Amino acid sequence: GHEHENCHYQGHVEGYEDSLVALSTCEGLRGIILIGNNSYGLEPILHSKANEHLLFLLKDSQSEPFVCGLANETSSILDIRSLCFWSCVFINQDKTAVRNEMVQLANLLDTYYTQLNIRIALIGVTIFDKENPFSVEGNPGEVLGRFVQWRKTNLLPQLRHDVGQLIVGRSGAYTGGVLGMAFVGTVCSMNSGGGINVFSNNNLQSFSTVIAHELGHNLGMSHDITGCSCDGSCIMAPTAGGATKFSGCSERDFERLIQRGGGTCLRNPPSQDNIITVPRCGNGILENGEECDCGTPEECKNKCCDAATCTLTKGSACATGSCCENCQINVAGTPCRPSINQCDLPEFCGGTSPFCPSDFYMMDGLPCANNAAFCFEGRCQTFDYQCKQLFGSVATKADDKCFSHVNTLGNTFGNCGYSGSNPKPCEVQNAMCGKVQCVFDSNHPPPGATVSVVKIDGDKITCMNADFSMGPDVPDPAYVKTGSVCAPGKACLDFTCLNSSVLDQSQKCDAQRNCNSNGVCNDKFHCHCNNGWAPPNCDKTGRGGSIDSGPAQIGKNYSLRDGLLIFFLLVLPILVALIIILLYIFKRDSFNCCVKCRPSKRQRSINHYAISFHVIILILEFMIFFKLTDLLVHQYFDIKQNIPNPIFLIQFITVF
Repeated sequence: GHEHENCHYQGHVEGYEDSLVALSTCEGLRGIILIGNNSYGLEPILHSKANEHLLFLLKDSQSEPFVCGLANETSSILDIRSLCFWSCVFINQDKTAVRNEMVQLANLLDTYYTQLNIRIALIGVTIFDKENPFSVEGNPGEVLGRFVQWRKTNLLPQLRHDVGQLIVGRSGAYTGGVLGMAFVGTVCSMNSGGGINVFSNNNLQSFSTVIAHELGHNLGMSHDITGCSCDGSCIMAPTAGGATKFSGCSERDFERLIQRGGGTCLRNPPSQDNIITVPRCGNGILENGEECDCGTPEECKNKCCDAATCTLTKGSACATGSCCENCQINVAGTPCRPSINQCDLPEFCGGTSPFCPSDFYMMDGLPCANNAAFCFEGRCQTFDYQCKQLFGSVATKADDKCFSHVNTLGNTFGNCGYSGSNPKPCEVQNAMCGKVQCVFDSNHPPPGATVSVVKIDGDKITCMNADFSMGPDVPDPAYVKTGSVCAPGKACLDFTCLNSSVLDQSQKCDAQRNCNSNGVCNDKFHCHCNNGWAPPNCDKTGRGGSIDSGPAQIGKNYSLRDGLLIFFLLVLPILVALIIILLYIFKRDSFNCCVKCRPSKRQRSINHYAISFHVIILILEFMIFFKLTDLLVHQYFDIKQNIPNPIFLIQFITVF
């Protein structure tokens, strides 16, 4: 790893409760100071012999208007969440200086997002200083598409992260004054979780607000519209620069993303070893060398963590995480993230970590909704689902005739993408893969959307759509998603209705071949086994789950338990029954002897010993049986499996 000088700080201005400060002392004093409605930048004056510094209003530092392009995809504010991002820098500068600037940038971003209870963690920096792996030329939408594809195949396999950001260190890289572009609501997406940013004027404080804006889009935030306000200018304003505050609209957008089931990856803090920063106790981020970090002593409300030392309190095994309860790590198999739809998979605590495993889902291309659609990125891509995501819970898919009529028009509300700034009409065979046509309540359209209502077939059929005004360069959220069924045996991909085999990934994982027909393939191409079967190949008895999701039920070693069950519930009762029969025969013979002659004192003693032994054996058996039954009831009988009912067991042993 890389060592970083301990020169990055966060805090507040003494006497101003609503102030925030993020400063670096690595090379002079530089950073931001937020006081009330004003945001100040501080940086050293280059080549100053007197070590002079410049203090300036951030809103005055934006030398050119900031224009944000959008590439939108549709994919709750609760507790503190961690956003892990990876920066890729296309810049011709000293690597050490660039890396230090990225650490400082993360410090600034963390300061902005603390307002929303989101913590920003930089976990990777890739610098393209010689040869770039993909072209950064062309319109920003095309560059963004190349970047997220490269991220999926090159960065994600290296280390899990929530979003990637490309930084192009070249002023005026894109026409129209575009300084940034990002997909909306795709923070946890493998395919489109990213954005691009132009570092145009070498002012890191000003640039930090640009990348904060694009990260906001990834987190589901749209541009602020009339009625959205905050103290001073807002980060998500479409053309503003230098803003450091989020509006109430941005907060609601992020909350809606969480309520829809997006952003699940934000609940998984990064490993302490992966964060590129200098550990600092009290910043609320669990870093290398810390057992916990609940913020400053004034902020901390966690009984499991000593805020002054960032160590666990006496008797505590953990302080945070969905697998941490009452300062103790939950046992293996405890559910920590349920499945939210038929293409999603549940996750379980592993028994050693306080954190839930990453979110996993069924492999893309698997059929769902009774073969009416295909799974893609953990969602069953039915048209009804897409309409509800866009227009509310009462929205449904429109008649197929709406797709063939509207999408062949080649206008704002019906097209198969754009050629430059002109919408392209869909070919008839691809009409189901253009704009999604729905039926919804037009009196309550989505914020900022322009609704289109078209009547066809003599006004018998209503076709409804909306323009979200997201810009012509890249798809807006109202396009049909990949995996949507456009005809029998066919699915949509890039505005084209293709044979569904294009989504087939069975060469990487096949449920019948790899999972022995006892499970499904997940997005890592590993088997997620059904209950009763064990990973990795679902060919042995177990409790389900995968090597990724954690053990599906409580308990790991079942052979000892099963052996004890067989011994105590089958072998031991038979042995006891045999002993009772032998004792009965012995007692009968003794009784016959008594009829013929009076038993001696020794014989009476033997009878007494035999009866006592019989009673002791029965008492011990029932003690062991009820103890074992109690253990099984508490640990195993809450799980559906083929073990006899405990009442039946009591009846079974009473026979003997």
